[in-house]
Amino acid sequence: MFLLCSNSKVRAELLNQAKIPFKQKVCEFDEDSINTKNPYQFVIKATEGKFKSNLKCFGDNTPIICADTIITDGKILIRKPKNEKEAQKLLLIQSGNIIEIVTYQMIGYKGKVYKNLAKTIYKFKKFDEKDLENYLKSGKWQGSAGGCKVEGFCKKYIETMEGYESTAMGLTVEWVKEIYDIISE
Repeated sequence: MFLLCSNSKVRAELLNQAKIPFKQKVCEFDEDSINTKNPYQFVIKATEGKFKSNLKCFGDNTPIICADTIITDGKILIRKPKNEKEAQKLLLIQSGNIIEIVTYQMIGYKGKVYKNLAKTIYKFKKFDEKDLENYLKSGKWQGSAGGCKVEGFCKKYIETMEGYESTAMGLTVEWVKEIYDIISE
């Protein structure tokens, strides 16, 4: 059984769908303490910080999973919006553009650490203004990098996709399943 060190309902659902047994417990890490605007450096530092924090709290006698996800347009780091106005700004950056959703994940178990950096590239059509306005008012953008829900609002705007949808949802469950199989042997 894994210990999912994340409050994410989406990550939990991905593990449930993959039939990977887990419990959810979190020792918090302050992502705002990370001082970089480089998207790849940020996602790695955030995951490593979460991993160290949770390893200190829970040890590694049970496999622990930590992950972080960001969005980039190739230039800027796009994190979780703090309010509706910021969500609108970040979603408009994605509208009609090519974006990368990057997830870095770590699994630790009995002194061994497995790491995976994955990205999914999307080309989005322009978002419909009224549809975007309704999405923003719904609040469903909250808690997601860039406010983007590729399994929800953004799905109908996908022109092309390269990579795993699970990566874009916050946990490359295909990779986690491989490590689960190794650990379970």
